[in-house]
Amino acid sequence: MVKIKELTVLKFNNPILSGFYPDPSIERVGDDYYLVLSSFEYYPGVPIFHSKDLVNWDQIGYVLTDQFNLESRKGSKGIFAPTLRYHDGVFYMITTDTDGIGNFYVTATDPRGPWSEPITIPYGNIDPSLTFIGDTTYVTIQNGEGYGSHIIQYEIDKETGEALTEPVKIFSGDGGQWTEGPHLYKIDSTYYLMCACGGTGEDHREIIARSENPYGPFELYEQPILTHREIREHPIQTIGHADLVDDPDGNWWMVFLGTRPANGKYTLMGRETFLAPVEFTEDGWPYVDNNDGTVQEVMETPQLKVEQKKNSEFFTDFTEHELDVTWTYLRKKRDAYFVFPSRNGWLRLDGRADKLTDEQAHPTILLQRQPSHHFKAETRVYLKGEFEDCEAGLVVWLNEYAHQTIGEKFVDEKRIITVTEVAQHKRIVKEIEVDTDIIDLKVECDGSYYTYSIQPEEGEAQEVAKLSVASLSTEHNGGFGGVFTGVMVGLYATGNGKKAQEKAYFDWFKLTDQSR
Repeated sequence: MVKIKELTVLKFNNPILSGFYPDPSIERVGDDYYLVLSSFEYYPGVPIFHSKDLVNWDQIGYVLTDQFNLESRKGSKGIFAPTLRYHDGVFYMITTDTDGIGNFYVTATDPRGPWSEPITIPYGNIDPSLTFIGDTTYVTIQNGEGYGSHIIQYEIDKETGEALTEPVKIFSGDGGQWTEGPHLYKIDSTYYLMCACGGTGEDHREIIARSENPYGPFELYEQPILTHREIREHPIQTIGHADLVDDPDGNWWMVFLGTRPANGKYTLMGRETFLAPVEFTEDGWPYVDNNDGTVQEVMETPQLKVEQKKNSEFFTDFTEHELDVTWTYLRKKRDAYFVFPSRNGWLRLDGRADKLTDEQAHPTILLQRQPSHHFKAETRVYLKGEFEDCEAGLVVWLNEYAHQTIGEKFVDEKRIITVTEVAQHKRIVKEIEVDTDIIDLKVECDGSYYTYSIQPEEGEAQEVAKLSVASLSTEHNGGFGGVFTGVMVGLYATGNGKKAQEKAYFDWFKLTDQSR
């Protein structure tokens, strides 16, 4: 009797990276997977993750650190979509610095760094990709704008970035606008060119074409291989901007971005990173193997070997000798304004003169990504009260034009808790007087409101204000063509126009994803 081996079907949750993690690019080296994301005006730039199984990811650092300056970048400018590739023992990350040095790449022999100084390349607009085939290094990159956008390709010296050939237009997409995010693959003897199309909003999609030659002509597949543009009621929207990877067993996978609008209306986390298995048709076209033609928040596949872990909480008491790698800063980190351990293990933030509403500024602000529509963030803050020139607390942040805060400050020798909302213009929502030195601050989101509350060292918890999530959504801040980032949450201190003499101290910070 022949015993038939049963396949174990495991489930995994999408997104695989929750929160503002857009434009994923993936590479496998042996049994290790590495993933990079765009980071725009945030520093350090291009977070890099590692996994052994595609569903459990750990951040191992950033690609752009001391070798890169983002001080003057506007909101949703800076570092656009990256591509990560590995060739002959070297990692290559190529990307675009808009309003900066343009298209460039950096290299490293260890993905944890150090990474090289930027090497610029001469041609193209945004979204460059590298492909190594034999001794040839191809740059495949978006060029043009809107409906006139297209893909060009040329060859470079991988050591210097110098062009060895003139750029050639190889693809114009499917007739829609913004053909971008190209990746060229050679699978067996066929060249595949995969691109995003339609812009980053509701019409977003992933298309694919193939040829027997890396410069084409390319045959376009008859329909997008990934899109939710015709199912607007689906909880996952705007999917596209994908990259392919194979696993050691020969299975293929796709990582891509998508959004999860709160209550079907408000995009808060920005664009997140999703995963789906890929199969090939009998005549050689790849397609997303999801049984019903859509990408689900919970997916099943026999290709997974391990279960996905559920990480729902981030906590730090600032007693380590360095901040956790997941913290991010706005445009630049000035070490002198982030001091720890101090005050018996507390983190000290020194408020710069930069206001949170100042354009292209870098205030004292320390951020984590909002993980879901249902979360809470908490901290304990202390102001000694010697000077009336510092405000410090919790911030829920999209950009300088859209954010909310609950903070502590001194006015006329009184200790004040203030809740503010910035939606183009700043308004003070509520102020209350407290009489305790040390106070816990909390913000909790239910998908409709951010609720701000306090917990004195002694006494009852008190709700202070409740604000709509709408003012921080992509939809209320220029839409998908204007805002490419997502909501962050964290700590801030500011002198509101002058360098603060008063120091702000934080005992701990806790971020809980209540959706898992």
